[in-house]
Parts: sequence; structure tokens; C-alpha cells
Amino acid sequence: MLAEKTLTREVGDVGAPTIAEIAIAVGVSQATVSRALNRPELLSPATVARVREAARRLGYSPNRAAQALSTGQHGNIALIIPDIANPFFPPLIRAAQLAAEAADFCVFLGDSDETAAREDTLALKFAPQVAGFVLVSPRSPAERILQMAGRRPAVLVNRDVPGVPRVLINTADGVRDAVAHLAGLGHTRIGYVAGPPNSWSNQQRRKAARQAAEHHGLQLPVVPAGDPTYASGEKAGARLLEDGCTAAVAFDDLVALGVMGGLASHGVTVPADFSVIGCDDTLGAISYPPLTTISAPAADAGRVAVELLLRVLGSATGSGDSRDDRYSLGSHLVVRSTTAPARAR
Repeated sequence: MLAEKTLTREVGDVGAPTIAEIAIAVGVSQATVSRALNRPELLSPATVARVREAARRLGYSPNRAAQALSTGQHGNIALIIPDIANPFFPPLIRAAQLAAEAADFCVFLGDSDETAAREDTLALKFAPQVAGFVLVSPRSPAERILQMAGRRPAVLVNRDVPGVPRVLINTADGVRDAVAHLAGLGHTRIGYVAGPPNSWSNQQRRKAARQAAEHHGLQLPVVPAGDPTYASGEKAGARLLEDGCTAAVAFDDLVALGVMGGLASHGVTVPADFSVIGCDDTLGAISYPPLTTISAPAADAGRVAVELLLRVLGSATGSGDSRDDRYSLGSHLVVRSTTAPARAR
């Protein structure tokens, strides 16, 4: 082995440090430097430590594209969400990005626009460039999700598909608490304003609302809103009045605010005339009046999903014992100012 040499770069040096410069500084071959940076298990810990210290001293940053060509491994992960405009997702995206950056990974972000076809197109385009996927509230059939996970390791958020690691926010408990809260205020006909029919979260919330209504002896008309938007909630407001409801639990906060807007256009005041509860707690504290809602830990879901994916990627086979992990995060009701005792209309 050649003697280690001192090699420094001046401020005016042109170009980024290279593997060749590291090799000269440490007194080893370029192949050894490459192994130390990309396949450290092939070398002694002492050699790896010397090479990495020289790389740090010289300010070396690996070329991701070249690294992928030589090792077959990518320093990128894909995060696919159904609607970037929905306020539930930005905290999740931010937490996922921070968790990825902590492991020196970059995040490619895709918006599927609530459609399974676009979700599939994004997965196909990302697959050659990423090491794995985080699919948030995917709309694709379970069979298709399993196929995606077969191409690249994947983790799901708010979709329960056995055989694929997943992180689930359990809002069912929060929904049951919401219905119990309204029952305690004397409401006997409560509407559930539904979200996308193929949404796992919507199915869980609708089921929990129905069970809680039966438990408390309440009537629960279901008003389909479709896509979770303000406009959808606004249209649902008139339907709730037609159905004789005095309160509603909405699929999410955005829909809940739309419901409030729709009620206002018919001269109905919240909460004096009608009670409204949202879900996810993304807008509740900044709405007027402050929205009673079910708090769901979106940021925690993003962080845990990326950490789980990184653990999968770090296993010897790319799937390992994490292939069927199932994490559940809790929720709780936050009572603010949009619920009040029932008032006959």
C-alpha cells in the first residue's frame, strides 16, 4: 500500500473533488475508494474510515447517477400522493422529506390527482430512478399495488394491503368519539359527508360512523361528496338540510369547511343552527369559527413510512422481515366551536 499523502484543494480549484484525488490522498487504488464509499462491507473498517475521512476533508460528494450505474442502487425514493392541494398532505410530505434527507436520500414527489391510472403512470416513470416507493392513500386496486411493490420495495400510508408494509392512521376511534359527542348534545339525525368511494380512510370512517350511530340509536344519512374539496362540501350542505340533519361529520376538514359555506348560503348558522365536525385537524385551528375535528398525525405517518421503507431497503433481500409490517397511529377528537346542542329547525 502506498503511503498516505496530504492533498488539499484551494479555494480557486476548478471542479468537484474526484475519486482519483481521494485515492492519491489515502494512497490506495481508485477501486478501493469506490468500494469504501459504495460497498464498505468488502473492506476493513480501518480502510473505510481512512477513505471516508479523506473524502470528507476534500469535500467529496458522490455522483448519484454514476453511483446508480455502478451499484444498481439509487439514492432516491418516490412519494406519490392523491392531491397535493389537500392540506392534509403538506405536513406529511415535509416529514417524509426530512426523514429521507437524514438518510441522504432525495424524494421525488408525484400527484396522482385522485386517479388510479395516473398513479400507475407515475409509478412506471419513477421506477427506473428510485430505490422504493411511499404510496399515500393509493387509489389503485390491491392487485395493482402488489404489482408495483413487486417492481420496487414499497410502503403504503392509509391503505391496508397484506403483503406490503403499511402505516395506517386509525381515525375510526376519533369518528366514534365525534358521533358520541354529537349524541351527547342531543342530535338524533347526523349526516356523514363521504369522501372518495375507493379511499380506505373513507371506508373506515363511514363504517365507524355507522356503528357509532347504531350504538347511540341515531339516524345516519350518508351524503356522497366525491373528491375531498371545498366545492364538494359546499354542495353537500344543501343535501344535509334536505335530509333533515342537524349535524354532520365530514370526511376531512376541507369538506367540513365547504359544508359550513354551503349552510351559510342557506342562512344556516354554525353552530347555533347546525353542528359540523371535520377530520385530520389541518384547518380547524385557523377556521372561523374554529372547527371541531378529529386530529390525525399526518407528519408522523410520513416520517414512519420513510423510516420503514429505508429499513426495507437496508435489508439483505430488499424486503426481509419488514414485508408485512403494519403500523397503526391513533387519533382523537378536538372539540372547538362548531358543535353545540341540537336546535329544532
